[in-house]
Amino acid sequence: MTGANRPSGRPEGAAPGWKVALALVSLALSLLLWLNGLIDSLSRPSVGNDLNRRQLELAVLAEPELSGPLRNVLAGRNPTETLRQAIADELQEAREAGRTPDPDLLLEQALLLRRQGQRQASDALLAELASGSGPQADVARALLEPEPVAGGVPNAALIGALPPGGLLRTWSCEALAPGPDCGAAGASRQAALQLIAVSVLPVALLVVGSGTLLRELWQRWRGKTADVPPLQGPSLSGLDAVLLIAGGFVVVGELLTPLLVGPLIAGLLQQLEVTSPLREGISVVSLYLALMTGPLLILALMLRGKGEAGWLQFRWSPLGLNVRQALKGLLMVLPLVSLVGWLQGQLWGDPGGSNPLLELVLNSHNVPALACFGFTAVVLAPLFEETIFRGALLPVAGRKLGAAGGILLSGAVFAVAHLSLGELLPLLVLGIGLGWVRWSSGRLGSCVLMHALWNGLTFANLVVLGW
Repeated sequence: MTGANRPSGRPEGAAPGWKVALALVSLALSLLLWLNGLIDSLSRPSVGNDLNRRQLELAVLAEPELSGPLRNVLAGRNPTETLRQAIADELQEAREAGRTPDPDLLLEQALLLRRQGQRQASDALLAELASGSGPQADVARALLEPEPVAGGVPNAALIGALPPGGLLRTWSCEALAPGPDCGAAGASRQAALQLIAVSVLPVALLVVGSGTLLRELWQRWRGKTADVPPLQGPSLSGLDAVLLIAGGFVVVGELLTPLLVGPLIAGLLQQLEVTSPLREGISVVSLYLALMTGPLLILALMLRGKGEAGWLQFRWSPLGLNVRQALKGLLMVLPLVSLVGWLQGQLWGDPGGSNPLLELVLNSHNVPALACFGFTAVVLAPLFEETIFRGALLPVAGRKLGAAGGILLSGAVFAVAHLSLGELLPLLVLGIGLGWVRWSSGRLGSCVLMHALWNGLTFANLVVLGW
């Protein structure tokens, strides 16, 4: 019986009408959700200001430990004045936007002005802060008292309630209970090491990465690179890929899962009386595990019965080869992402819209919470996203568009799926780099490791700056 005369009236090999309709509806919903998410990201605060200020705080705290040319290179000519202006700009921006100023910033600016001899301006900020509540307000009220409490025990308790480490606690201690117990020398040495870690090491990686990239381009131009293995992937159709990404990743994962599972997780944590910041850590890892379940289940159903045709080409063995390919890809993409980010900053400034997880990591001093954030960023996200974007989407798109088209399309979808307009171009370059590793190595495992290394470096940088 020919396809035209089949009882269903559908040509042989054609997809069922319901499947086409479901794909079109999912695609339309995804485009609307993504467009709305990208626009909304512009209203989210950027973590960039916090990162710059944290680095300035380290520079001010580390300045006594630095000398000679190293001092100017790492700390700048006048880090204290630069920090004062940065905090003033942040406070003014918050007031203009109608937000309550960050009490840490108010107290830090008041302490800075006091150290510079501007007592009247300092007391005005302390009075504003003292009208509120919290450990910062308690410190402000103690500083405004005409005479400190004898013995200094209450003051020590006030200092202990502030976030651990860093400039704020050191300056508060010196203002309330000056003496060797403040540990200024030790804090300065630690800040110097932190400053080196977030300043020197990234530059070294950029230099090595630029050399690695130039070497790879030179070898390819001379035709001395190894042959590229065949691009293998699951035997899915373009319609399957649309259903997986639009229906599974976006509609089920990004829309329905937070709506249905989010309140259940929040209610359970409330019943268990889990407090912040551990509550946020458990919420992030639990919600991400739930988000993964729908798309991966859909992919498993699509691959059921396909045997070797559904192989995702992880190829974890030998592990050493995967690690080397991941490191090479990471080093090569670092200067490219940095260049694109710098150009975007010059042309556009800071559009905001950072991933909320970045701020959670930066401001958390709770080790179990950080462990939850780190597990999500370094383990779960690379495994899940690489399975979807480079394991399934790239090979399917590559069969239709060629290797370059598949790499570009998978990178573009990967970038848009993060719903951050300000990070769109850097994420696109990262996605293209991950796709290139998948194509050139023939190993999805190398992509997972490269993604994990990228997220791990970002996570480590945030922890070093925020601790």
